[in-house]
Amino acid sequence: MTDPATGTIFFLLLVSPICVYVAWSDMKFMRIPNWTVLALLAVFALVGPFVLPLTEYGWRWIHVLVILGIGFVVSALRLVGAGDAKFAAAMAPYVALHHATLVLVLFAAVLLAAFATHRAARRVPALRGLTPDWESWTRDRDFPMGLALSGTLLLYLALPLILPAVTLR
Repeated sequence: MTDPATGTIFFLLLVSPICVYVAWSDMKFMRIPNWTVLALLAVFALVGPFVLPLTEYGWRWIHVLVILGIGFVVSALRLVGAGDAKFAAAMAPYVALHHATLVLVLFAAVLLAAFATHRAARRVPALRGLTPDWESWTRDRDFPMGLALSGTLLLYLALPLILPAVTLR
């Protein structure tokens, strides 16, 4: 097990490309590919035992099951897409249980910022012209939630680097 700051850096470096791809894919295709969900889980599975106490590492897999169950229900109610629900479940083991409220607040802030930015950007012809084939530009009732979910995970993992008093444990 490494010190908390090193663990944070490992997680952040390894999940950043996945999160950036998820945000892009969801804006372009309105789809979060299953392989990104599996990749996010794989990073946790492979790195987690080295950066978290083994007991905590084991318990965090319960987070996946709980969020997957909740995600299944909200997806069945058509409140979110299935890809969003699966990606949220894959994000879950990265979050310490005592940070659940913090992550919900971060998600709310990131969601509002992402929604406002996305909706504003699609009204700017110069920006829209750079990515004319993005499906999210034309879906008035839908929003690429992968943008907000990815941003939330990246911000949460970066918090200990910004505020050293915050740790992932």
